[in-house]
Amino acid sequence: MNTVLYWLARTFIAGVQLLPLKLVARLGRAGGAIAFHLDARHRRVTLNNLTMCFAAEKSAAEIRAIAQENFRRLGENYLCAIKTAAMTFEELKPHLEFVGNECLPKKTGDASPKNVVVAIGHFGNFELYARLQSVLSGYQGATTYRALNQPALNRLMQDLRARSGCLFFERRADGHALRRRMEQRGVVLGLLADQSAKGLRAPFLSHDCNTGLAPAILALRYDAELYTQICYRIALGKWRLEFGEKVPTHENGQPRSSEEIMRDVNRALETAVRRDPANWFWVHRRWKN
Repeated sequence: MNTVLYWLARTFIAGVQLLPLKLVARLGRAGGAIAFHLDARHRRVTLNNLTMCFAAEKSAAEIRAIAQENFRRLGENYLCAIKTAAMTFEELKPHLEFVGNECLPKKTGDASPKNVVVAIGHFGNFELYARLQSVLSGYQGATTYRALNQPALNRLMQDLRARSGCLFFERRADGHALRRRMEQRGVVLGLLADQSAKGLRAPFLSHDCNTGLAPAILALRYDAELYTQICYRIALGKWRLEFGEKVPTHENGQPRSSEEIMRDVNRALETAVRRDPANWFWVHRRWKN
């Protein structure tokens, strides 16, 4: 069964990658619009999440319109992620903007720059975060992932991601390898920070949710600077990867607590959600009890 799934998925991916990017984006949006009507479970989660966060400031009609656009965006993002994975950076450049890169530590002489941890989230075509290293001199991109349950599909997914040049570490199996790499310099490590994870109960869009501490812990442990970065969809098949202000990890010469740091990260991510509500991953049950 795994073999059949692998070849079906590989054939589908090959077909998508043959098409022009804007056509892929339009097909993805059409698929997302259909999914909004057919996928009752995720539609319900999305509407419940949006209502909980925005009922005091948006009407039911406005919330439903955001949910519909969110599904269209998800379809666009998923399909475009397949297409952009096969594109060289030169081919991608007309479709990407990078904002705020100048804030990161610079390479001095022959020494690699100081490590950076970037708290990222499910915004826009979030697979594009792996392309950040293409515009950062002296940095090696890295991130973590959770392997799919189907080995064949997981191998196919990792084959797609490997083309970016970013290093991928499986969260449960590659912890030691990640630690070894972070002990060196010149790493820009992207960590998803908008999922429900054990660590801290902290407010996000005015409601408490489980918040992982990994970005803060790793930034403190390896003396890395900590930032947020958001992938904004700015037009059909076009995205802007934008750095936020540096999140302080020390105060008065002393390390801040991981909990305080991640509260700042949550505030930065919720600002990005409010800036473009349809751009985030509302189908996720972020506010689990």
